[in-house]
Amino acid sequence: MTETVLQNSDIEAALAEAREAYVVRNPKSLARYIDASASMPGGNTRTVLHYAPFPLGFARGEGCFLHDLDGHRYVDLLGEYTAGIYGHSHPVIRAAIDRALDGGINLGGHTVLEARFARAVCERFPAIERVRFTNSGTEANLMALSTACAQTGRRTVMAFRGGYHGGVFTFAASGKGWGSPLNAPFDFVLASYNDPDSVEALVREHGDRLAAIILEPMMGGGGCIPADREFLQTLRRHADATGALLILDEVMTSRLAPGGLGDLHGVRPDLMTLGKYVGGGMSFGAFGGRAEIMDRFDPRRKDAFGHAGTFNNNVLTMSAGIAGLTEVYTRDAAAALNARGDALRERLNRLFREHAAPLQATGIGSMMSLHTTARPIRRPEDAAAADLKLKELLFFDLLGHGIWIARRGMAALSLPVGDAECDQLVDAVEEFLSARKPLLT
Repeated sequence: MTETVLQNSDIEAALAEAREAYVVRNPKSLARYIDASASMPGGNTRTVLHYAPFPLGFARGEGCFLHDLDGHRYVDLLGEYTAGIYGHSHPVIRAAIDRALDGGINLGGHTVLEARFARAVCERFPAIERVRFTNSGTEANLMALSTACAQTGRRTVMAFRGGYHGGVFTFAASGKGWGSPLNAPFDFVLASYNDPDSVEALVREHGDRLAAIILEPMMGGGGCIPADREFLQTLRRHADATGALLILDEVMTSRLAPGGLGDLHGVRPDLMTLGKYVGGGMSFGAFGGRAEIMDRFDPRRKDAFGHAGTFNNNVLTMSAGIAGLTEVYTRDAAAALNARGDALRERLNRLFREHAAPLQATGIGSMMSLHTTARPIRRPEDAAAADLKLKELLFFDLLGHGIWIARRGMAALSLPVGDAECDQLVDAVEEFLSARKPLLT
């Protein structure tokens, strides 16, 4: 950074300079973006990856490092938004995929792998007595919600403002309230996260029509906002009283404790959903839960629910999932990774306090989010008070120090991330706090 930028007290000017430096530094990423825009809207097929003036294009990754098209190396502290918990090309995962490839990809029938993987999932997550596989977390949540509606004979689903459960289940703030015009057509009613009174009001109005209550026990995309244990327990009681099914979306959060975050809190859902890291980082999702509910998918029953999906039991994911869950991300590994994340988040928050800076890191274990506001964050409405320009400046400054996180501030540690990489992040944040001090008052 130039001395002029360091002393610049105008955040607009500082941000303009940071963007300009980014453009100059990444000509090949810009060329990729322009070329991709000819065949994809905005050069994009996954909205979360886009940011202005254009997103980085990556060429390869190894361990916890990424290399962009212009030859820069970054510490990958985003971990594919939690899906990349094993890092890039983990040798055990790679060997499992190679073994599966040697036996053929599409076998069109049952294999021994799917039963072994299902057993490992059920043994790992106590809330899952029976499980079925899908190809994404979005699909897993679609199946869980559809199951709840079919099981209860109701159509109304309680979700939470700011929540995210996949591409067609998103409830972020928009110009017209909370939600997306592309959401699946369930009859959603929205409560406020960590707000028992908000839930109580909706239960009074819709209780006899509720099919399900769905939430993440820590909002991931909403800003790594943990749910209070008492709040989760309240939801469990409301589900029992109304006959609705409690669904814990643990696509992201199941990595935060050996048996998932719900298990850590002692709150057992009726259904639980999982995502890609459980499948070795491959395309994967799963939904499971109480046997009496999941057994409706037993094709031997006359009243069985059908559930299709050509790649539900594909051998690549089954093999990678078994290796990942039983050999690599063991219970001990989960405990160690999340302890590392807790320590890193506390180091960052200590820095923010020492500099009296309006920033904070929220989260649990290996998932965290950086917010440019000092106000307490218990729900997405609190996170919305963040200074978005300051957050964007932080993002570009961290890129300049070789740190890759989400543009919105989210980070998720992978297993290869060690002390040196954590130190690099802390040093980069401290440099930001010192260099941008005039902007932080």
